[in-house]
Amino acid sequence: MEWNQIEEKLRDLLDRGLHSELRGALMVQNPVDIAAFLEGLDREKMLLLFRVLPKDISADVFSYMSADARQTLIESIGDNEIRSLISDMFLDDTVDFLEELPANVVKRVLQNTDAQTRNLLNTFLQYPENSAGSIMTIEYMEAHTGDTAARTMAEIKRVGIDKETIYTIYVIDRERHLCGSLALRKLILAADDAPIESIMTENPVSVTTTDDQEKVAALVRKYDLLAIPVVDKESRLVGIVTADDVMDVIQAENTEDFEKMAALTPSEDSYLHTSPIKLALNRIPWLLLLSIAAIFTGMIITNFENLLQNADVILTACIPMLMDTGGNCGAQVSTLIIRGLALNEITFRDIFRILWKEFRVGLLVGLVLSVFTFLRVLLINQAGVLIAGIVAASLYCTVLLAKAIGCCLPLLAKKVHLDPALMASPLITTIVDATSLTVYFSIATAMLGIR
Repeated sequence: MEWNQIEEKLRDLLDRGLHSELRGALMVQNPVDIAAFLEGLDREKMLLLFRVLPKDISADVFSYMSADARQTLIESIGDNEIRSLISDMFLDDTVDFLEELPANVVKRVLQNTDAQTRNLLNTFLQYPENSAGSIMTIEYMEAHTGDTAARTMAEIKRVGIDKETIYTIYVIDRERHLCGSLALRKLILAADDAPIESIMTENPVSVTTTDDQEKVAALVRKYDLLAIPVVDKESRLVGIVTADDVMDVIQAENTEDFEKMAALTPSEDSYLHTSPIKLALNRIPWLLLLSIAAIFTGMIITNFENLLQNADVILTACIPMLMDTGGNCGAQVSTLIIRGLALNEITFRDIFRILWKEFRVGLLVGLVLSVFTFLRVLLINQAGVLIAGIVAASLYCTVLLAKAIGCCLPLLAKKVHLDPALMASPLITTIVDATSLTVYFSIATAMLGIR
């Protein structure tokens, strides 16, 4: 049955007040779909349906709901319900949801948790934002040096139901130092009396609590991990970051990069949940900066005012084409470089290789564009050969310079520990505009002899 049909049936049961049938219908649905269905209801029906859900499902559904929907529910349910909900949620999901709530709501939630959980939550909330510690979970499967395969398997059967993942077991010593990791598959196939140390993988890839979440995502992607252990400064295991959390990190980092590449100050809220005032404030600083940078373009034009007054009108008409082409060429290569840096495919050490590659690309691209432009100016605009040559030569030089600027700026930004995404299309375009005009007017001045 299609989801649209299921949703209609659920709405019908809800409207008719058939709560037992509604509960049964919801129990066979995916928690993600139930969360989406809940968010489409008004406050009263959302609360009613949430209370109809079985307790073992409601916590999963709650973790998949949006921040606004979760806040609405928390503000609507009683203290006992909050206590039950928090006890059924994985700790990392609880931390994620608390970070999105107003302080007064967080205070109420913490008041309705037991002392041990409250201390753990406060510890997690004190980790730096976007760090490994802030996104890790402590619901992982551990084994101890000296254990056997049979003993470890028995422990998994005993407590595995409460762990977020059991696919990887982490081996620690008495001081909780991380000694190794063990895949569940390898454990199942091992002899019952096999010592854990003989089947584990020593020196597993790990991160510290203060490592940036972007580094965590890069390591998980590089080594194809289902989860990555998190250790403190003394190499003691304190948690793990699972692949589903890494996917959220990748999405958030990509969104942030896209916003920076579009000259926007990144926003933690979704577009529809961000006020017009905040959207405007996110855009104004960059627009002001770019408008100030554009002053240099105006100064260049003013400096060559005599050339424009005495030269063919076609020279003036071709200015937008030159600026746009240069900006587009710079934006193309900067996008590739920024993406390559994000995926760790290229580093600053590759700058000369990249410059040589883009120089060759620029020669080919510039040749095609300049020949096309020469013929267009000559045949369509009915300009002379000299004017067409000036425009074509300027375009060729502009393409080469734009390629060089577009690949160098992101690499230099990375070198000085700035986000390469800052050196994206808007800023590249502004810089290339000034450069292309300088080249254009210099060539025209030299070839026409106008001072």
